[in-house]
Amino acid sequence: MKARSMGRWQLATRRKSLEAVVADGERAGLHRRLGAGSLLVLGVANILGAGIYVVTGTAAASFAGPAVVLAFVLAALACGFTGLCYAELSSVIPVSGSAYSYCQVTLGEGAAWALAWMVILEYLLAAAAVAAGFAGYLTSLLGDWHVAVPLALATSSVTASQQGGHTELAFSGGINLVAMLAVLAAAAVQIAGVGRSAWANLVLVLIKIAVLLAFVAVGSQFIDAANWRPFLPANEGGFAYGWPGVLRAAAMLFFAYLGFETVSMAAAEARQPRRDVPVGILGSLVVCTILYIAAGAVLTGLVPFRELGVPDPVALAVDRIGWPGFAVLIKIGALTGLGSVLLANAYGASRISLSIARDGLLPAFFTRVHPKLGTPWLASVAFGAASALLAALLPISILGDLICLGIASAFIVVCIAVMWLRSRRPDLRGGFRVPLGGVWIGRTWIGVVPVLGIVMCLAMMAPVLGDMVAQVRRGDVLPASILVVYVLAGASLYLGYGQRRARRQIQDSNA
Repeated sequence: MKARSMGRWQLATRRKSLEAVVADGERAGLHRRLGAGSLLVLGVANILGAGIYVVTGTAAASFAGPAVVLAFVLAALACGFTGLCYAELSSVIPVSGSAYSYCQVTLGEGAAWALAWMVILEYLLAAAAVAAGFAGYLTSLLGDWHVAVPLALATSSVTASQQGGHTELAFSGGINLVAMLAVLAAAAVQIAGVGRSAWANLVLVLIKIAVLLAFVAVGSQFIDAANWRPFLPANEGGFAYGWPGVLRAAAMLFFAYLGFETVSMAAAEARQPRRDVPVGILGSLVVCTILYIAAGAVLTGLVPFRELGVPDPVALAVDRIGWPGFAVLIKIGALTGLGSVLLANAYGASRISLSIARDGLLPAFFTRVHPKLGTPWLASVAFGAASALLAALLPISILGDLICLGIASAFIVVCIAVMWLRSRRPDLRGGFRVPLGGVWIGRTWIGVVPVLGIVMCLAMMAPVLGDMVAQVRRGDVLPASILVVYVLAGASLYLGYGQRRARRQIQDSNA
């Protein structure tokens, strides 16, 4: 049956063959230069940064208090279960595109597009959120050097504050020009080539790990244990503290672990993807979780948690130590850390758009790879410009909430995809298998790890959606409006453009 004679539902539910996905990946023109070490660095580069340098302060001040370290654990568990699923899929389907490519093979084109559209949003917003933190640290560092940055040029147009455990919004009249420039600079480095940016990431990762360890080692000597009491503050209504607050903080911190997904995006550029990609995914999760917990404990021990609701909480903490030279060093380390996250995020956004456009669901210019640099440079330009605009306009709290919804949606689909692939294609085996087994119900395999991943992701989404509903009831409709408009735009783009123009190298495997 020809694609044009099929109904919309049939087109949306048809699946692309695994062989076609792999063949497309081989024709993309990307160079296989990355080994296990480079992928581990890529994961750490994208994970380690935003979680401790940006959102930890708001998560502790508004929701969890010193129990923010428990929020890190919950977020890591959700990402860990999903990371195991990613590791198996990336070893069986070693191509760029990550969850999008996995969904094409398993759940069909329509579901793959919906997932990809949310992942694109996730990358756009994550870059903007990290850039907002970058602006905060740079402004603080320049202040130490007696260079004053006008507040209107380092503050987003919309600001957010916590009242009674819920988020309230206001307009500031500013525009975060510093954050805009940070995003555009990261896009420029990515355009220069994956090899060069991998070296840049390596240097930045080594610096930021050393500086973060220095912060933990020195800061631990100045901890006031009274700041940890009560460790879990009593609930004050809504998501303000208590266990509801810990779960809400975990949802906010969820996006800080996005880096391991970027590793799976690099499968098409890995030398031995079936071995190296799982190492990069799981290794980066373990390393960064340990560092996050240690740094979070020191941060809340140095500063009373209610004072940490700033975009540069580590800068605030090191200033309390009273060592001006050390404070400058830590702020420089924070900037390098956030810079590496911006680089890795720009990498992931350009690679997934390349995979989508290769199937005709996005315009063809996203597929253009620079003949000398070997990078999808037009995609980097487009995503850099969009993220820069978001960084200028929106505060970290809104960005973090929308990112959480996008990430959790993608992760749930990945968990489902593992079970589908095991059930329908038991002949396929990669270099990694999800542990703990599962049960067969008829012809369907239900895995313990994928089910736990789905449950944890739903738990991350629940408090964000609850807060968003409360905002709408109070008249703050901006976050919900952004989400609704974006979803409707994605549906219109797919139905009006993608279904008519997509290349259909797929097989009808519904039987």
